Amino acid sequence: MPHYVDTHCHLDHHDELGAAEQVQAAFDAGVRTLVTVGTDMASSTQAVRTAHRHSGVWAVVGIHPNDAMEATPRVLDVIDRLASEEAVVGIGETGLDYYRDHTTPQQQEQSFRDHIEMAKRHDKTLVIHCRDAWEDCLDILEVAGAPDRVVMHCFSGDEDVVARCMDAGYFISFAGNVTFKNAEPLRAAAAAAPIGLLLTETDSPFLTPHPHRGRRNQPSMIPLVTAQLARIHDVPDDEMIAAVHANTLRAFALSEVTATQGHAS
Repeated sequence: MPHYVDTHCHLDHHDELGAAEQVQAAFDAGVRTLVTVGTDMASSTQAVRTAHRHSGVWAVVGIHPNDAMEATPRVLDVIDRLASEEAVVGIGETGLDYYRDHTTPQQQEQSFRDHIEMAKRHDKTLVIHCRDAWEDCLDILEVAGAPDRVVMHCFSGDEDVVARCMDAGYFISFAGNVTFKNAEPLRAAAAAAPIGLLLTETDSPFLTPHPHRGRRNQPSMIPLVTAQLARIHDVPDDEMIAAVHANTLRAFALSEVTATQGHAS
């Protein structure tokens, strides 16, 4: 059985399937490691609960840049306490999003810097959401000093951004949109990224991969993303599966055993 990995999903955001149903469907599809991600205080708290309930499921906690106005000292204190949980492998998703104007750039930058410091303090992986803000995002990371492990979630940059991420050693994660018919520029970016830094994700329930667009996404669809990356790099599927699994262990400081066991209680 292959060991697929979904390094970024939102198990508690699905409006049709519960977390248990999604985890079982993923397991049946060969997905052995899942990372469920919070976007605010409530969903981060739930992500930790979900990780504790299911083997092979881990959590990332933080405040999404579109919700940066909620990153008050009180809320960040809650996130900081959650970050100390063993089931938590990352801080995020944080970063910058200039595509939407729900929050100001200043609010986003302050929240981003707070998350960077939290990730370093807890020695957790920093999981970044960046949209239409790549130069500022990478500059802030450079000036603030990035944690040891950084994941660029749902990568949307070009080949120049790939080069900067490579130079910094950041992991580059691709989601279902890399399979879209109009995504040639994104596939070019994926081709420029070294296999040793590639990660796979669904970002479910969003970005359902081709040919299932129109349906709600879930982690069981990760093989479609992995197969697309294998085609882009002209390697067998099993080689890409193994590479992504190995990269995930490094990206989130997991061992072979704990990656599949999680902290279900």
